[in-house]
Amino acid sequence: MDFAGSSPAPDHPSQEEFHVTSVAEEHETTCWGCGSHLLLTSYAPIFKCGWCGAITNQNAQKSENKGFRWRRLRDWLFVCVLMIFMLFMMCGGVWAVYPVVFSISYYWGIFHSIITVILSVTTTSTFFLAAFQCAGAPPFIPWGSYLVVEKGGLENYTFCHYCSKPKSPRAHHCRSCGMCILDMDHHCPFIGNCVGAANHRTFISFLISAVISTIYVSITAAYVGFHIWPPLKYRSLGISSAYSGGSALRTVKEIIFAFLRSAELLSARGFVLAYLFVSSVSVEIGLSVLLWQQLCYIYEGNTYLSHLSSQRSDSVAERDCQNIVRFFGCPYSAFRYLPRFQNSRKRHKK
Repeated sequence: MDFAGSSPAPDHPSQEEFHVTSVAEEHETTCWGCGSHLLLTSYAPIFKCGWCGAITNQNAQKSENKGFRWRRLRDWLFVCVLMIFMLFMMCGGVWAVYPVVFSISYYWGIFHSIITVILSVTTTSTFFLAAFQCAGAPPFIPWGSYLVVEKGGLENYTFCHYCSKPKSPRAHHCRSCGMCILDMDHHCPFIGNCVGAANHRTFISFLISAVISTIYVSITAAYVGFHIWPPLKYRSLGISSAYSGGSALRTVKEIIFAFLRSAELLSARGFVLAYLFVSSVSVEIGLSVLLWQQLCYIYEGNTYLSHLSSQRSDSVAERDCQNIVRFFGCPYSAFRYLPRFQNSRKRHKK
C-alpha cells in the first residue's frame, strides 16, 4: 500500500512537504483485543496496540494439551490418598490413644478430646476449601471489538490460545486445570488444584494447621506409647556394661535390638501408635519445609512462578514483613502500635 504525494518547488518554502512512504501489505495486521487495523513499519512478531494496550504475539501457536486426562486422574488419586491418610490419622488416633489417655487422667482425656476436635475440623475444612475452591479465575473483560474496548482497557493483556480469551499480566495458564489462574503460585497435585489468588491464603492455613496437627499427633503417640510399650530386655551384656566398657555404637545397637525384641510383644494398638508416630514425623518435616518456602516467597512479595521469572530477569522484589501482614488480610500494620520499633525501622531503611 503506497501513500504518494508531490513535493513542492524549492521557491515556495511556506508550502507543506509531502514524502513518499511505502508500507508492505504483509505488515498490515489486526489487534485481537479491539479489532483495530494496524500498520507496522517493519515486521514485528510481538507488538502492542496503541489504543487498547493489548500485546499480540503472531508467532504464538496453540500446542496440543497432551496428557490432560492423565494429570486430572493423577490429581484425584493424590486427593483420595491424602483424604484416606487424614481419615486414618483421626480414626486410628482415636482408637489407639483415647483409652490410654482417659485411663491416665480423666481431665487430660477431656483436654485431649477438645484439642483433637479443633485440629481435625480445622485441617479438614481448610483442605477441602483449598482443594475444591476455584483457585482464581481472571476477571471477565470485554474484548474483540473497538466499540466495547476502552482506551487502555487491555493494557499488557495477552491472548491465551488454550482458553481463547484474554489473559491478564497476573495470570498464568495451567494445563492440569485447563484454565488461566490469577496470581498462580503452583499446581499442587496433593490438593488436585492450583494455588492462586482465591485459595492461596486457605492453602497456607491448611499447611499451618497440618503442621500443628502432626506435631500434636507425634507428641501424643510418643507419650501414650511410652506408657504401653513393653519393658526393654537387654542381652547378657546389659546396657550398663555397654556404657562402661563398650563404644557408643555398641550401646546404640543394644538399645535398637532391645526395642525390636520388645516390639514382638506389642498389641495392635501399639503398632498403630508406632505407625502414627513415624508417619506424623515424616509428614511434619515435609510440610514444614513447604510452609517455610511459601512464607519466604510471601515475605519477598512473590509467588513461586514470579520468583522463577524474577531470577531470569534479575529483578529484586521488595522484602518486607508488611507483605505477610497484607497477605493474611490485616489492613493495618502491627508495627503501628510500636512507635519506637517503627522509628528504628525507618532509620534503618534510610
